[in-house]
Amino acid sequence: MIIHLIDGTYELFRHFYGIRRFKKSDPPFGAVAGVLGTVVQMLEGGATHIGVATDHIIESFRNDLWPGYKTGAGIDHALWAQFHPLEALLEAMGVATWPMVELEADDALASAAHLAAGDSRVEKVCIWTPDKDLAQCVVGDRVVQVDRKSGSIRDDAGVRAKFGVTPALIPDYLALSGDAADGYPGIPRIGTKTAARLVMQYGPIEQFPNTVLNGPNRELALLFKTLATLRTDAPLFDDVEALRWRGPLETFSKAAETIGEARLAARIEALAKKL
Repeated sequence: MIIHLIDGTYELFRHFYGIRRFKKSDPPFGAVAGVLGTVVQMLEGGATHIGVATDHIIESFRNDLWPGYKTGAGIDHALWAQFHPLEALLEAMGVATWPMVELEADDALASAAHLAAGDSRVEKVCIWTPDKDLAQCVVGDRVVQVDRKSGSIRDDAGVRAKFGVTPALIPDYLALSGDAADGYPGIPRIGTKTAARLVMQYGPIEQFPNTVLNGPNRELALLFKTLATLRTDAPLFDDVEALRWRGPLETFSKAAETIGEARLAARIEALAKKL
């Protein structure tokens, strides 16, 4: 079986800014409808096991570790108003959904990938997000990242080609070079190329000689590595069969109609009849 893991927060942003919101007439739940349509399209394409991770709130335990870490401040109100409705509609659609609070959606994706990859019945795990954080989860060509926008698939070789480091060393790479999207700056005077060179030469930051990284910069780098390291211990499911789509709940049709997507409900009903 192939496991499909979707970054619901990324997809919501993608539909809100990149696809749906170019039209001023876009309905209040246009981005939600876009994400649901994407999931339905995957089911129509033959996907059987799907899990969607969302940020129920933006803040996480990482905000307690670094004051500059990303928050929900500045998110467009019209976008923020669609976060929780998306979760409710996904659940009504019958899709395994993980709304994260203490952890982030990325942690859920990493945990789900770890759990699924440990099951011998699983042929491949596809993580649907271009987020560089998730590159650390890639394993050979069995656990891969899929960029829906470009259509590219990033396996182990793809991660090396993109970042210059192996997947396991992505947290060290990000700790040194920084991640503006997540709100930590990296180490002064260390850019992406230098970070990749140092990591591939010395390995994890903990193994760096003091002549390369010492004092406050070393402590800062280790803190940033903690921020960049995704958790894989979220207890999301006991069996990958929990991700198998078995049809919508009875409430989905009415819920879809309330956001003006009766056609979406019809597509889901058609799929359910084939189960």
